[in-house]
Amino acid sequence: MAKVHMQAYKVSEIIFNNKVNGKVQLKLSNKISHNVKYSNNGTCEAVMTVEAFDKEHKDVLNVKATVHGVFIIDRETEKEFIHVETFKELFPFAKALIATISSNAGVPPIMIKNVDIEKQEIYRFEMNNRDE
Repeated sequence: MAKVHMQAYKVSEIIFNNKVNGKVQLKLSNKISHNVKYSNNGTCEAVMTVEAFDKEHKDVLNVKATVHGVFIIDRETEKEFIHVETFKELFPFAKALIATISSNAGVPPIMIKNVDIEKQEIYRFEMNNRDE
């Protein structure tokens, strides 16, 4: 069976802006990006950025966190499987971080909805190093 095992993770970026004044009804939206970089030594690094913001006024309230994970992988494992599994491993950390940041800042916790990554389209672009 294919293996993907997280060795470590770190948060490289946290951005929080709260310029809400008084009682305001916000329409929150979120954006998630996830990318995997492969190495030749049986490891990969996954980078996930999760951002939540007010749809109409992004500058009024937004929170963004970027989380990196280092994974040991089986070199025979398909990249699509690795992409899905690294997403599943990192997403709970990013989701909890967004909720914690917002609640510790004195606003109701921003809860990012779960994502069923296996039902999402995965876009993969491979670039070859060629001398032309």
